[in-house]
Formats: sequence, structure tokens, C-alpha cells
Amino acid sequence: MKDDGYNHRDRCAITGIGATEFSKRSGRSVAALAAEAGLAAITDAGLTPTDIDGVVRSDYDTVHHSDIGQWLGLTNLTYWGATGTGGASPCGMVGQAVAAIMSGQANNVLVYRALNGRSGVRFGKGTAIQQAKGAQRVGGRGTLDEFFLPYGLMAPGQLYALYARRHMLQFGSTAEDLASIAIAVRRRANTNPAAMMSNRTMSITDYFQSRIIAEPLRLFDYCLESDGACAVVVTTAERATDSPQPTVLVRAVTQGTVPEVQGGKVFPALMRPDMLTNPSMSVARELYRRAGLGPAELDVAQLYDCFTITVLLQLEDYGFCAPGEGGAFASSGAIDLTGSIPINTAGGNLSEGYIHGMNHILEGVRQLRGHSTSQVAGAQTCLVTSGAPAMTSAMILRAA
Repeated sequence: MKDDGYNHRDRCAITGIGATEFSKRSGRSVAALAAEAGLAAITDAGLTPTDIDGVVRSDYDTVHHSDIGQWLGLTNLTYWGATGTGGASPCGMVGQAVAAIMSGQANNVLVYRALNGRSGVRFGKGTAIQQAKGAQRVGGRGTLDEFFLPYGLMAPGQLYALYARRHMLQFGSTAEDLASIAIAVRRRANTNPAAMMSNRTMSITDYFQSRIIAEPLRLFDYCLESDGACAVVVTTAERATDSPQPTVLVRAVTQGTVPEVQGGKVFPALMRPDMLTNPSMSVARELYRRAGLGPAELDVAQLYDCFTITVLLQLEDYGFCAPGEGGAFASSGAIDLTGSIPINTAGGNLSEGYIHGMNHILEGVRQLRGHSTSQVAGAQTCLVTSGAPAMTSAMILRAA
């Protein structure tokens, strides 16, 4: 039962973060990547594997709780869970860890995401059915997404291209607006030695010379495909005071969808009365209510950026600008490091690496510890969002 205080507000903290190298070809198993990131997070928190009694993973993760338990020697597990879908899961995974801790089912929870997203299964290439060289028939495979395949809607980029075109037609946003997002996050990656695009600058000319993939989206409107893993350790705020790192509190966390829920994973979102009505709108309202904070109180944001248009829509949905003004807002410089809401300060999915958005959580923690390679001066609060459009999750982190 909810109360006006929202019982989880500032009651839990992220005490450890860990990541592997982000690459195009790791040459390693996904389990090995998960173990490396997990051990790094546990060590960062000042703990040992035997201190971990809970684990949470994405429903897309092939490394199950028993796998990570064996690889890391987690001999005291009393809780394990998973949530999704895919990129919508990272903040929700932290939320599940918070729920486990608040309900007394665990004390120290390891949350991880690992994938060989370039050398293995490439999510941007299309649906599992398409990757398996198509289907002889449509129906019976457990998801409504497959019913869009006969009409040529096969890959996520095609869906987001429709979002981009609709926003352009309805509100007058432009390709230059999308370019401003791609260039802004690339600048942040250029200062981050761990980013895949660390050594690759981008100009407006570079952007427009990149090839069209799904009109109006170009190559640099797309996120990276990466091999790698990220992990965090969640515990109570009280235990966090014993951590060797500055305490970063989970102010509030929320999952949600639109009122008229569609089945499937991504494509059925097109069947809504208004395709630009996304779950981030309702999640934002609930998140701010739970946090007792609003967009004006946020110092920095790590916005899920599978595509540049996703960022544009979230700028509106999370209240940083009015509906329809996301393009102009991004182009104004407001999302740059010295702007009103700096975003994706490690480079994000577009230029740091694509670990289904788990890397956004790590960067949020680094910002509030004061350890970012693109540090926002005096940052005390950070919004972190996860993917859309079928469902999403988000949280606000706060420096203690």
C-alpha cells in the first residue's frame, strides 16, 4: 500500500558499480562478462561475493542466477528475480532489488546485464523470427510483434523511423534536431576513455554524410552494437554508510506502461490512438510523485538513447520542455554539458556502448560521486531512464 511518503524513498542505495570493456568482439562468453562486471561491482562496494544474497537480471539475459552464482561463488543467495522487456528493464531491475531489500528478502543485491550484442545476437538486426531466415507462417509464437512482419516492419529502427517522421510532420522537428542529439552525446564520449567512440569525433557534416538506414534515421541516429556487461550492487541506505564510496541513494524508482496496454514488445505500440503517447509520460508523473521532485530539481539525466528520436521524445515526456518542443530544445544547447539538463554524460547508447541501458545507471552513480569524465558541477540529482515504447522504467538517484 502506498502512502504519501512512499516507503522506499531514499531507503536504498547503489554502493558498487562495475563494467567490462565495451567492444565489437569480446571473444568471451556472456557468463564471463557478467562475472567480471559483477565482481567489479562487488569489490567497488567493499564487499565479497559471500555478502551478496540477491541477484536480479534482465529477462533478455542468458546468464541466469544459478550461472552467476556459480561463477562468482554466491553461496548465500536467498532472492533472485528478472524483469523486462530488454531495454525497458535496467531501472526496473534496480526497482526489483529495492523491493527485495525493503521486504526483507535480501540485504545486498547484485543487478547485472551482459551480452555479446555485436559478435552474438544483434538486436538491431531484426526480430528472432527474421534472424532465423523468416517464417513460413505468422501466428502461434507468443508475441503480437510477428503480425507486423508481413508488412515489412522487422527491425526496431523501422519503428523508431516512424516515430521520427510523425514528430516531424506533427511538430516540425528536423533532421538537424536529431543531429544535435547525436553530436552532443558524441562529445561526451570523446572525453570518456571507456567509450567505444572515444576517439571518433562527429561534426554536422559527418552526421549528414552518414547513410540513411530507415528514413529519416541515419547511421548516427542508431545506438551502437556492443559486447560487454555492467553491474551494480544495491543495499540499504544504512549499510551504504560503510561503503568505501560516496553514498548514492535511490530517491525513487517506477515501472509503467500506457493506460491502453498493447501486447507484444515494440511494434504493437503503433496501434495506439496516438503513437506519440509513450509510457514514459505516465512513468514520469508517477516517478516525480514518488520522489517529491520534478524536472526543475534534476541536475543531470541519463536518457535511454537506442535512437536519437527516443531522446527527443523523452525530453518532452519527462517535462524538460513542452510537448512538440523536444527538437528545438535539443538544438538550443540545453542538453550539452553547460545546458539546463546535460544528458548521457558518458556517451550513452549512441556513443559509449549499448548494454541495454545498464551503462546509464553506472554513469548516473559516477556523476553523483563526482567521478564522471564529463562531470556536471555540483550535481546532486540524476534522472535515469530505460527503454520504450511498450513499457518502461525510470529512477531518480540522489547524492547523500
